[in-house]
Order: sequence, then C-alpha cells, then structure tokens
Amino acid sequence: MRMTPRLALRLVLVLVALCLLWFRLMPRLMRRGRTRGADDVVLTTSLNQPGSQPAPADAYPIYSALYQAPLPGPASEALVFAKESRTEIPQIVNGSCLRPSSAEERDLATSFDAANAHRRDWQQQFDIPAGYRLLSSGEVDQVFACFGRHDRTSAQCTAYAQVQHIRYLGVPGLDASGTHALVSVIKSCGAQCGGGGIFEVEKDGATWKRMPETDFTRDCSWVY
Repeated sequence: MRMTPRLALRLVLVLVALCLLWFRLMPRLMRRGRTRGADDVVLTTSLNQPGSQPAPADAYPIYSALYQAPLPGPASEALVFAKESRTEIPQIVNGSCLRPSSAEERDLATSFDAANAHRRDWQQQFDIPAGYRLLSSGEVDQVFACFGRHDRTSAQCTAYAQVQHIRYLGVPGLDASGTHALVSVIKSCGAQCGGGGIFEVEKDGATWKRMPETDFTRDCSWVY
C-alpha cells in the first residue's frame, strides 16, 4: 500500500499523542511503584504486625525531647500523631537501608526490628510544650479522606482543618545501656504525599538529642 501524505501525517500525530501520554503517566506509575515497595518492606521484614499493647514508657521522653521546639513552617499547623505506631525500613541495594558497621550499631538495628515487630498504642503521655493531638485509626482515615477531597469546611472535616500532616512514630530501639536509640518518623499529608526517616538519638544528661548523620542511617530517609 502506498503511503499518502495524509496517512503519514496521521501516523505522526498518533505517535506524538502516544509519547505525550507516556510521559504524562510515567511519573504516576513510578510513584505507585515506590508505594508498593514500602508495603513490601513491611511484609518481608515482619514489622507492624497487628497488636494492641501500649507503647513502652521509655519511648515518651525520647519523642518529647525531639519535639520541644515549635514545628517549622506555618504557625497554624497542629502537631498530630497517629495512635498506632508504624515504621518502614526501605529496601534498597542489598536489602535494608540500615548500614551497621559495628557491634553497637548491629545491636541497635536488631533492637529496632524487635521493638516494631507489632504495632503499639501511644497514649497522651508526651511532654510537648506546644501541645499535640493523638488520632485513632478511624480519625486518621477521616483526615486522609479530607486530604483527598481538599476539604476543610464540611462537617466531617472542620475538626481537622488545622491538620496538615499526620506523623507515625516508630517504637525506639534502645541499646543495652539505654543511652542510644534508633527512632522513626513518617510524616504523611495524604496519598503519595509525605516522607520519613530513621535516625539515631543519644541521651545527653536528662534529655535526648539527634545525632549527626552517619553511614549507619544515611540511606534511611525518603520522600513519596
């Protein structure tokens, strides 16, 4: 069949449309792939299994110390935690993002895994000067529904109008001396929106502070 100029033009237009469609859908597919990967990490490492035990008492001073300063950003943002603990350990090359290089770091990684094998329930026991809210699973679902609709004015969403992120806290994994720990914070603002990280903290006198980043946790920060 002889290709006419008109047929050739149509084929070119079809190819251009397919290319535009591909470049438009590719970022969404990549984001979905990252989300599934995070879910796979939870399953393969046996973290966050169902549970209803309260979070350990020694976890509250750690997170209380980390949130003594006001949140950066808009002054109107409320500090909001999910009642259920949750963490993720991203899988990158060679598995876990954690890179322990000493016996002490290996012990911390093992302690962190054990502490987060099951979900724990946080209570109103944080000592945070600016205050905070603790939301049940049902309330968290409602907030995400409001996020998805960009709704801050309906009857179901006005109570959460100041909520811009929900933070999931992992249970700290402490060393034998109780002076070093791995902690985890996931900050979510809805589907495909947020980030998280695992980092090391150290007890400094009567309080806790975040340690400078090292190769141990350098790869354990993510955005989605």
